[in-house]
Amino acid sequence: MALPLGELAALGTAVCWTFTALLFADAGARVGSLVVNFLRLVIAIGLLAMLGWATRGLPWPTDASAHAWTWLSISGAVGFAIGDLCLFRALVVIGPRLSTLLMCFAPPFAALIGWLMLDETLRGDQLLGMALTVGGVGWALADGRRSAAPSEPTTEPALSRRALVIGVVLSLLGALGQAGGLVLSKLGMGDYDPFAATQIRVFAGTLAFAVIFTLTRRWPLVIAALGDRRAMASTSLGAVFGPFLGVGLSLFSVQRISAGVSASLMAIAPILIIPVVVLVRRERVGLGGVLGTVVAVAGVIVLVLVTG
Repeated sequence: MALPLGELAALGTAVCWTFTALLFADAGARVGSLVVNFLRLVIAIGLLAMLGWATRGLPWPTDASAHAWTWLSISGAVGFAIGDLCLFRALVVIGPRLSTLLMCFAPPFAALIGWLMLDETLRGDQLLGMALTVGGVGWALADGRRSAAPSEPTTEPALSRRALVIGVVLSLLGALGQAGGLVLSKLGMGDYDPFAATQIRVFAGTLAFAVIFTLTRRWPLVIAALGDRRAMASTSLGAVFGPFLGVGLSLFSVQRISAGVSASLMAIAPILIIPVVVLVRRERVGLGGVLGTVVAVAGVIVLVLVTG
């Protein structure tokens, strides 16, 4: 039996995003999430250039076709700029628990878009694995707030009906942007080198953020962030695990397996954070969190060992 490389790469992406979330949370608290998102992409461009030079003799993807440049650039703008902007705004409006929970719609969105644009179809065992994985993650995340003691403060904002509607829409747009970016990457990449394709995506995302920063006059915030050593250290390390390794592995994965299956395996990142918050931050995890984790792991086993 051949190694399920696509599935393993998706799991590697989830591991990378777990580190990224912790590192960017620290940096974002100091200099702002938008600034961190822009700087991580700039750093990743340099890392990807060095990798391309070392492995292909090309620091820039000049051998990519016009088709690849077009679709990968659109993918970068959709995934990094639109998707991330909506998600990070949703985190502010409705809080991290509900925002992250709604991001569980990204895998079914990816499966639907992959079916519409790439004619990807899923077998029954793959659908079962996806349902178990995404359902388990959603169950664990939904239990997060209920597991806190009544006396413990909550980071969730008090929500009006208007804020709830806006936050839900933003979260779903974030999930749609993530899913769309993944499928568009697969459409543009073909059999091209995944990390060179990542460089095109990151470059397009950087340009999109540069336009946003220019229109909103946020460049002074970027300059100020460069002087914060701790924030820059966290951002630089996060760039290694995020847009460099994480996104590169995600494209490696989606090149080999369906977008829906790949996105489902990547969605376990919130589950992987649970041991960290339990051991390091001493946060409590309820029964639902434990059972949700078990269900999600069962889904991963189905996707990797049964369908792979």
